[in-house]
Amino acid sequence: MVDRRVEVVGRLKVLEESAAPLISFLQNPALVQELRSDKQFNLQMLQERYQIGSEQIEALYQYAKFQFECGNYSGASDYLYQYRTLCTNSDRSISALWGKLACEILMQNWDVATEELNRLKEIIDSKNFASPLNQLQQRTWLMHWSLFIFFNHDNGRNGIIDLFFSERYLNAIQTNAHHLLRYLATAAIVNKRRRNMLKELIKVIQQERYTYSDPVTEFLECLYVNYDFEGAQQKLRECEELIVSDFFLGKQSSENGFVTIPLRDEFMENARLFIFETYCRIHQCIDIGMLSQKLNMNYDDAERWIVNLIRNARLDAKIDSKMGTVVMGTQHPNVYVIFYALESIIRHWVFDLSGSLFDHVVPKSIVVLPLNPVCYSDCLLLRCRCL
Repeated sequence: MVDRRVEVVGRLKVLEESAAPLISFLQNPALVQELRSDKQFNLQMLQERYQIGSEQIEALYQYAKFQFECGNYSGASDYLYQYRTLCTNSDRSISALWGKLACEILMQNWDVATEELNRLKEIIDSKNFASPLNQLQQRTWLMHWSLFIFFNHDNGRNGIIDLFFSERYLNAIQTNAHHLLRYLATAAIVNKRRRNMLKELIKVIQQERYTYSDPVTEFLECLYVNYDFEGAQQKLRECEELIVSDFFLGKQSSENGFVTIPLRDEFMENARLFIFETYCRIHQCIDIGMLSQKLNMNYDDAERWIVNLIRNARLDAKIDSKMGTVVMGTQHPNVYVIFYALESIIRHWVFDLSGSLFDHVVPKSIVVLPLNPVCYSDCLLLRCRCL
């Protein structure tokens, strides 16, 4: 260890001496103001006035990398940012951006890390790579690194859904990182405002079920594809164990001397809600005892949970305490709404059909469409007579 320390200190001194002219320049605010957005101008100005060339700029990159390896993440972040303002090599610039993102993650600066993540995403999506495989690999790395941010940032649950559900990154998951479906599925379950994404997620899970599956994906498949409530109950127990053991999902929180896993509690609450809602769509009268088993709860807790759910969600349901059942109210759709929807569909269908027939027979120069949508059916009759 002593020899290793001597080697590290010697390497540090060499890099400090190589990058010293540029570091001194960057530490002077008055001199930094001379820099412009034009990198070529900056390089020429630094060379002519301060004898700082490409060797010193490359030395700054190596010095920042060495600071990162030594654990000085704050200093490495600053040096990498300054290096990117001077670097003209696109590959080196991307490498420096990856390093800066790593620094912000390790310092737990989640807001800044999110900005760097978005900046890196834009570069990856717009850059022309030597091969599509390289671009796929970059996207795969980006999604893995993003897990550190999304499961610590306040708005991370929306962020992971937005990123992972975008077409290019969803293709990357299905091609090169099937295991990331676990985190996408978990984020979709705990995010009540993004439940509209469940349908698309379940399609992806079904497509990839022969390649990858875990308790979280199997829970959704049991509940929404097979309608297997017994299987969903079993998978829900396995999900609880999985979340506790997962590095990202099992993050602990200490409050008043008690250690909890917030994501586990929220996941179980929403998963039970999914089971209850799906079961209620199929049945009108539900036995609380049987439902408590499917929710993996005892009878009293299940009854209390259902009462709070009906009150908070304003469900059309009531509890018969004597019979121990939940009676769901029937909601009949408004006949006027149904009629209006059907009438709109028919009008559009008639117009499209009449247009297709008329365009194939009558020259376009004599086509006159009615301005009133109600006349679409009359127009069809007139066109049919022309035929």
